[in-house]
Amino acid sequence: MKKIRVRFAPSPTGPLHIGGVRTALYNYLLARKEGGTFILRIEDTDRTRFVTGAEAYIKEALSWFGMVPEEGPDQGGAYGPYRQSERKERYREQVQMLLEKGKAYRAFDTPEEIAAMKEAWQAKGVHSPKYDAVTRQSMRNSLTLSPSEVEELVASGAPHVVRLLVDPGREVAFEDEIRGEVRFSTSELDDKVLLKGDGMPTYHLANVVDDYHMKITHVIRGEEWLSSTPHHVLLYEAFGWRAEMPVFAHLPLILKPSGKGKLSKRDGAKFGFPVFPMDWEAEDGTHYLGFREAGFLPSAVINFLAFLGWNPGGEQEIFTMEELVEVFTPQNIVKSGARFDYDKALWFNQQHIMKCTVEELYEMVKDRVQSAYGVLDAPYVKEIIPLMQERIKTLNEFVPSTRFFFTEDWAYEAKMIRKKWKEDSPRHLKALKDVLQGLDPFEAPAIEAMVRDFIQENALSFGAIMPLLRIGLTGTMKGPDLYKSMEIIGRERSIQRLERALEAFPAIKAGGQHPG
Repeated sequence: MKKIRVRFAPSPTGPLHIGGVRTALYNYLLARKEGGTFILRIEDTDRTRFVTGAEAYIKEALSWFGMVPEEGPDQGGAYGPYRQSERKERYREQVQMLLEKGKAYRAFDTPEEIAAMKEAWQAKGVHSPKYDAVTRQSMRNSLTLSPSEVEELVASGAPHVVRLLVDPGREVAFEDEIRGEVRFSTSELDDKVLLKGDGMPTYHLANVVDDYHMKITHVIRGEEWLSSTPHHVLLYEAFGWRAEMPVFAHLPLILKPSGKGKLSKRDGAKFGFPVFPMDWEAEDGTHYLGFREAGFLPSAVINFLAFLGWNPGGEQEIFTMEELVEVFTPQNIVKSGARFDYDKALWFNQQHIMKCTVEELYEMVKDRVQSAYGVLDAPYVKEIIPLMQERIKTLNEFVPSTRFFFTEDWAYEAKMIRKKWKEDSPRHLKALKDVLQGLDPFEAPAIEAMVRDFIQENALSFGAIMPLLRIGLTGTMKGPDLYKSMEIIGRERSIQRLERALEAFPAIKAGGQHPG
């Protein structure tokens, strides 16, 4: 058995889309499960679409998710370089081999000549003409020109490309780990460009050459590359490498929340949810939100993405990376597209927040607290965290949800005050304040018992006093356990807030507003 070697091979043409992260994840899981090697290869041969900062973004994203490659541009390795732009000489050598074997040919056609050819075939009723075994016969290439003409053109530096020679009338078959046997007729295929006019390889050539020389055993990539795979199979055959061809697995699409069409970066911008791992500022000034900046835990995003197109079977949904490694198999990846459900992503994040220790969450929120309030009392923040773990879906919700713990700068929820503030409310709230002032110890169980006794002894309903107590202390009806919150806030601040409420609530009842 060969040692499994997989690669994640993104192009630095922009930020890493969440679909690319899922591709990296499935490769990473397979490598970890089988004791194999996870490789990062930067496919940067398309210099016209190269975006500065994209490679650094890709690396930072993988690091945030904990998917650090064993081999790559930064790690090095026995099969480098790991940027395709640094491997140009190897591609030229391999193309020369194909030319000498008669498996490829030079094409000197201009873009205008190719466009004219397509127009002519369309006029004959051919819907989507392509450069293939039929049309190449009328074009300027080394198959139609004499050897001396070709030699003269090459010697003069005439612009040209090198194309794969695809013989018509045969079938190309390969086994896909997800889709089973896949067959294509070569009559459906064009003569793909292998080497561009600028001397750079196309994806098809570089991909096959690199996978072979890097000893890649499994190619796990998106469904959009399925139609290119027959060309890759033909290239493996042309080079004489068919026996070394990797196992292919083409992943299903990640669909829009509606389930119709492929998820795009525009969907995130349109609907206000992230589709990138981290924030990205596009060259046109458009800002794209990232999962990290939206307050997601990397473990939660990994868990969410793993289930977009894969299922281990059984009832368990919450997995750590280590648990995913144990149960992952490509055979459990489905063929159909997976709908991107942001509400489900939030649910996963909430579950992972709930599984964190206080210390872990403190490390995640401390900078947010420091930034919001200018000070950081670590023991105090750690007291608050257990109250919030089941209430927040993202880390970004921690500061606004806990504002009343840190500051007196908040407004009352006036609508509920107007509803609950009655003629006898001032008397009851003042009496409750006085009892609380003498309570010792000022701890949650004692506070709760005292409030319950007070309500019972005064023949009150909980609905008559509890909303006023909660709003007086926190400004809102929403929030964590009130008694534990009072313990954390402390006796002095709790009493001060109730005194302020007694002053403010009548004015609010009368139709005014009063700050907290």
